[in-house]
Amino acid sequence: MNRLRSLAAATFGRRALAALLYAVIAFPLALAGSVLVLVGLAVGGALSVTTLGLWLVAGTVRGALALGALQRGLARGLLGAEIEEPTPPAGAGVLGWRRAVLGERVGWRAVACALATPFTAVPGLLAVFAGYVYGVLFTLHPLLERVNYRTVHHADGSVSRVSLEFFGHQVDSWPRWLIPVTAGLLLLAVAPVLVRHALTPHRLLLTALLGPSAADRRIRALEETRAHAVEDAAATLRRIERDLHDGTQARLVGLAMHLSVIRELVTAGAERDRLLAALDTAQGNAGQAITDLRHLVKGIHPPVLDEGLPAALATLAADSPLNVDVTTDIAVRPAPAVESIAYFCAAELLANATKHSGADAATVTVTARGGLLRLRVADDGRGGAVIGAGSGLTGLLGRVRTVDGTLTCDSPAGGPTVVTVELPCA
Repeated sequence: MNRLRSLAAATFGRRALAALLYAVIAFPLALAGSVLVLVGLAVGGALSVTTLGLWLVAGTVRGALALGALQRGLARGLLGAEIEEPTPPAGAGVLGWRRAVLGERVGWRAVACALATPFTAVPGLLAVFAGYVYGVLFTLHPLLERVNYRTVHHADGSVSRVSLEFFGHQVDSWPRWLIPVTAGLLLLAVAPVLVRHALTPHRLLLTALLGPSAADRRIRALEETRAHAVEDAAATLRRIERDLHDGTQARLVGLAMHLSVIRELVTAGAERDRLLAALDTAQGNAGQAITDLRHLVKGIHPPVLDEGLPAALATLAADSPLNVDVTTDIAVRPAPAVESIAYFCAAELLANATKHSGADAATVTVTARGGLLRLRVADDGRGGAVIGAGSGLTGLLGRVRTVDGTLTCDSPAGGPTVVTVELPCA
């Protein structure tokens, strides 16, 4: 009984029924869309010598885009297939819209998808008939025995009824009924897998033609990278301005005021102790201003990076409150910009481990082979770090992507946290 319940749950569960519904809907939807698109293109092509033909073709392409959006929604809702939405064609004015629809590839990719999907949707529908329809009929054969009979007229005028046959044997009594019932249960058991695999070509076609192309993905990534680079540069400038205004500038203003006081004391012939006290205060302000400037310069470009990334990481580890173990294997020195990004990533990750993870130790591993620099920072903290959700990892990802790098984070609850940054050396 428990096995029958498990079979029913797997065969008629939510996921299996969603795939079944999609397989039933996909073919008629694809067939109707393909016919409409084909007729629209044919009529529009015949009238292409006129303005009406161009408008008809543009409307057909726009209809293919709408059909593609519907198919993406169904695939997402019923199959769980996440297909990125491409950038829709856009133009200024009515003529600009028509020019964009006819000139951009996204519309014609949708047209190609509309014409090809009826062929890829057929296997899914056949799988439904083979797995579910025949599975139910075979399983219920003892109850539907009369329905399964067929009438045979013989040459002598007699009439007989023949039941369902398996390999030449009629299945019309117990225990022969076990044959179709077992076959039906087997078909129902494999029906979800059969439907899912039969829909694979259809899903792949939708992903290939209705999602953004490789060039579109590249353009979108470059746009996002440029936006992150601009935001990072603006944030850096604001930080420098704030540090100069609130720190160094205030120190220098205080130094100038104390120098004025010292001048007045010297002019008035003040006592030696008062003069020395004013000089000590001025000297302290000058020293603090120098320290602030050093920290500011270090935040822009650490001078220790001039000696190479291994030396910079060793200095960073020595200044960290964690017990940091650094391992480097760099055959060819990367470009300065790549070294700077790797250094700041390591600094930010170690700072996050110190502030948020409760870690006691961390390891920093850097290798540079085959034109790729790989930075791996691991700590023994509590874990739970996630890219996004306002975390510092989002900013690091934006900085890494400015040079076509990648950042991945593996941080299960309870730890450890492992962040891997890959950067092109050039």
